Amino acid sequence: MSAASHFSPGKAIRGGVPICFPWFGPRAGHPESPAHGFARTTAWEVESVECAADIVTLILRLNATDKTRALWPHDFVLRHRITIGATLEMTLETQNLSTTPFDIEEALHTYFVVSNARNVSISGLSNSAYVDKVDAGARKVQDSAPIRITGETDRVYPSSQSACVIEDPGLQRRITVEKSGSDTTVVWNPWIAKASSMADFGDDEWPGMLCVETANSGENAVTVSPGESHSMTASISVS
Repeated sequence: MSAASHFSPGKAIRGGVPICFPWFGPRAGHPESPAHGFARTTAWEVESVECAADIVTLILRLNATDKTRALWPHDFVLRHRITIGATLEMTLETQNLSTTPFDIEEALHTYFVVSNARNVSISGLSNSAYVDKVDAGARKVQDSAPIRITGETDRVYPSSQSACVIEDPGLQRRITVEKSGSDTTVVWNPWIAKASSMADFGDDEWPGMLCVETANSGENAVTVSPGESHSMTASISVS
């Protein structure tokens, strides 16, 4: 969590797990629309809280309103189920209450604490194609070695269902991100120049964070039929 994060209505929180929905990044054909959709800047309702043994389950709900329909003209219910125990499990469920199908992009924009971004590695994406957003969206192929952060990194890996592992020798831990219902993985670190340009991010905070995101975006956008629902789950464990 950035110490410079805004905590005010209409502002995204720079840390934790912002929810990107119903589009990811800039909305295609709609430059006036807010980046990453409206879910991350909208107040959600608490639908339920359950405690059983050492596990807590929280369900948050976001309903369509006149305000959301002005941005995206569909009726829906979005539920975020968070189960906290030995493993953190987060499920984003989209239910289509409209009479026509709609397409969604989505992401659990997870910010992880790392000892130093320069020294960690990310495995699980070897030999995968990716879109390099730092290089004007050029399509590239990851080599067989784990990913290392050596500069500003903003990569979208489509058609990726595998688990990712963050190896952090400084904190002597391994973070494993497993997922289902997700065909996109995003890896992001702003590095020096990008961090200094962000009003809600400290200039010196980028070495201590890394985003490995569970998503569906671009060519992996999901079509949800009327009366149907789609679920995407991220399971995060530490060893």
